[in-house]
Amino acid sequence: MIKAITFDLDDTLWDIWPVVERAEQLLHHWLAVRYPRIPERFTPLELRELSGEVSAIRPEIAHDRTLLRKEALWLAARRTGYAEFDVEGAFAVYFVARNAVEPFAEVRPTLERLARRYALASLSNGNADLRLIGLDDLFSVSLNAIEVGAAKPESLMFEEVCRLLGTPPARIVHVGDDPEHDVQGGQNAGFRTVWVNRTGRGWPGGLPADAEISDLAELEAVLAGWEQPG
Repeated sequence: MIKAITFDLDDTLWDIWPVVERAEQLLHHWLAVRYPRIPERFTPLELRELSGEVSAIRPEIAHDRTLLRKEALWLAARRTGYAEFDVEGAFAVYFVARNAVEPFAEVRPTLERLARRYALASLSNGNADLRLIGLDDLFSVSLNAIEVGAAKPESLMFEEVCRLLGTPPARIVHVGDDPEHDVQGGQNAGFRTVWVNRTGRGWPGGLPADAEISDLAELEAVLAGWEQPG
């Protein structure tokens, strides 16, 4: 009997990359007014790529998207000769815009119906803020890699949500778009898994998910089928 459903957020409940790119452009404009040498040297994409450079140097913070962005901004500031830099102000510009997402049309109605029957939780490797997005009222638990200290597909986030929900993994379904982080991670933790494949991609290999859907509305039929006796 299924008791709970856990959801990935970015690219599962909304399309994230156009939003991230817009947030990076807004940050670039903010920097141009206050720290012009940074955008003169770095494009928005190059500023993002500095996060990868930081991650390679400091793998212990690779799971923390917020800290990586801040450290990348500090790195850009130092390389352009700024000894003082308002990293919190810069990140706030990015963070608010990064959370200005538009959930797919079926997301809220589907979650509202599911929440009447199941405990819902979110498990994200990113730093989405469900309060800013306006979906926090539908989730009884929300976890991300920053809080837990490890990113999917590592098991820690899955184990923690089981503890917080008081539900064993065999009674939880994890729903997400990433074959490795969500499907493989959920499988390794003992969850049933549903792959959200909105773009008709081919399965990349490995053990497939228990079900595949093209949008969240299809999840209800999957769950109903699993709950049929026999």
